[in-house]
Amino acid sequence: MSVTAPLGFRAAGIAAGIKSGAARDLALVVNDGPSRAAAGVFTANRVKAAPVLWSQQVLRGGRVRAVVLNSGGANACTGPEGFQDAHATAEKVAEVIDDSAGEVAVCSTGLIGERLPMDALLSGVEQAAAQLSRDGGLAAADAIRTTDTVSKISFKRADGYMVGGMAKGAGMLAPGLATMLCVVTTDAELTAEQLDTVLRRATAVTFDRLDTDGCMSTNDTVLLLASGAAGVTPDLAEFEQKVTEVCADLARQLLVDAEGATKAIAIEVVGAASEDDAVKVGRAVSRSNLLKCAIHGEDPNWGRVLAAAGTTDAVFEPDRLNVAINGIWVCRGGAVGDDRDKVDMRPRDVTITIDLGAGPHTATVHTTDLTAAYVHENSAYSS
Repeated sequence: MSVTAPLGFRAAGIAAGIKSGAARDLALVVNDGPSRAAAGVFTANRVKAAPVLWSQQVLRGGRVRAVVLNSGGANACTGPEGFQDAHATAEKVAEVIDDSAGEVAVCSTGLIGERLPMDALLSGVEQAAAQLSRDGGLAAADAIRTTDTVSKISFKRADGYMVGGMAKGAGMLAPGLATMLCVVTTDAELTAEQLDTVLRRATAVTFDRLDTDGCMSTNDTVLLLASGAAGVTPDLAEFEQKVTEVCADLARQLLVDAEGATKAIAIEVVGAASEDDAVKVGRAVSRSNLLKCAIHGEDPNWGRVLAAAGTTDAVFEPDRLNVAINGIWVCRGGAVGDDRDKVDMRPRDVTITIDLGAGPHTATVHTTDLTAAYVHENSAYSS
């Protein structure tokens, strides 16, 4: 169950020939209503792909009838022609579903700097439209993969309605507001304004706290679509919880499938003067290549944690810092703590807890280790 778990949605995933070989590479998700309320958050990168620019315009209207997504090409840094390609893609979807291109969001993922093969893509839109069904969610999730080794899907059932989602992403996971491509659907009845508030709050504590390699994509997009087909107007707090649970589940799946990763690292920052300080420290530690290499080598090198924390302007006194790795407080008061040999570094999941001793606020940022496999994957990606 994926984006088609909630009522009112059909999807398809097909091989259009955008990628070499016979892999699926084009997905279509259609909202059959009765509502078309929608919200979206996008990459904070100043260099934005053409489909992001197009979809940002669409989402200003607060209505989305369909989303078309392709892998095999990012359509980023492709100039005015690339934007025309995104527009033409939306127009083709509008033609085959007999609707308006102004309510068609477009998402792309893949190599930056190359035009998409539009003949194959537009023909693929027709094929996908012919295969739309309530059972098409899994194929759609498969079609948006690039270096992902598995499809990422999730759904949660609530009181009278459901929330479902699919995502892709295995690299360039260092977002602002969103991570790679994600479509979340619900059959609850809500306004576009309500969806926008919920989505921003949900992504802020899930996708925005995922930072595997410090590289922000040009194409990051998260969309939330509501069909209203269940006829239920939910309690907004409950709905936000369900959307957050789906986003957190998908973010975890992105994390464990990150390129070359052998460790999933949770950096818990406690005792911060503000939540912003906690996030700053967590993100700085998550981006320390020295630490990520140490974790890959199963070395509980807490000195690299302190060194990264010290690069921020967060409020703390260095001689009050405490650090635990997998529950062992290896650093106390900014100096040597418990015997580091007590730390069991063998599990895939590693938890680093940093106590700033400066206040009551907390935040957790997730990252992965840095491996030779990651370097190989990204040195050979374009070839």
